Amino acid sequence: MSDVFINYRTGDEESAATLIARELVRRFGREHIFFASNSIELGHRFPAELDGAAEKCDALIAVIGPRWAKVLGPDGRPALEAEQDWTRREIRTALDRGILVIPVLVGKATRIDRLVLPEDLRELADCQYKRFDHRNSDADLAVLGDALARQLPELGKLDRDAPAARDRAETKSRKGSAKDAGHTRMRTRDVEQRVRGGIGNLNGDLGTFVNEPQGPVNTGPGPQYNAPHFEGDNTGQFTAGDNSGTVHQRFERERRPSDDRR
Repeated sequence: MSDVFINYRTGDEESAATLIARELVRRFGREHIFFASNSIELGHRFPAELDGAAEKCDALIAVIGPRWAKVLGPDGRPALEAEQDWTRREIRTALDRGILVIPVLVGKATRIDRLVLPEDLRELADCQYKRFDHRNSDADLAVLGDALARQLPELGKLDRDAPAARDRAETKSRKGSAKDAGHTRMRTRDVEQRVRGGIGNLNGDLGTFVNEPQGPVNTGPGPQYNAPHFEGDNTGQFTAGDNSGTVHQRFERERRPSDDRR
């Protein structure tokens, strides 16, 4: 079965990690969510339990708050710098195994700074993350749970919120379709307004088209439409009136030395 490991740092957003673990346990069952403070039985050796869970899980959620890289270890240096730091070890194991790793950025943690990561965790900065705000916790937890259910099909079969998750996905799809349709209507309306306005451009270099022109029109780099068709080397000037009478053209060719010899 698919198991999810909740990785967090003591001293940095334990409350968010607890909320996440509690919600995922509700949706998928306690036996499929590893959260150290709840999953390790009394008297069991936590180093072996942590290593074993990190080695067998199918996804790891790294809860990262604003103090994640600043919490100090026993030696007075940032705990993240120590190779045996448990938070670092668990993430490194997940990255080395190539499993799904989801960083969850909490509160004021706005991004993962690659420069503060030890070399063996640099890949963490490349993982798509999810933001988590305590003020929007219900919605953020739903998105996280939906993503796990979708990406881990075996876990998704256990999802107690499957009907609600499908409703959310359908609503999101409808909103996306409506948004795309709105953009299409705006583009169509813009083109219609340009055409009604009387002048526009066809595909950039195809030339200038004119809709009911009422005054002089000078062609661009290509032929003119809705008026007499002019072709040439574009070294001349083409002038049209109101399209109700004679159209005049005047060519101003540059004289070449070869012309004088003829």
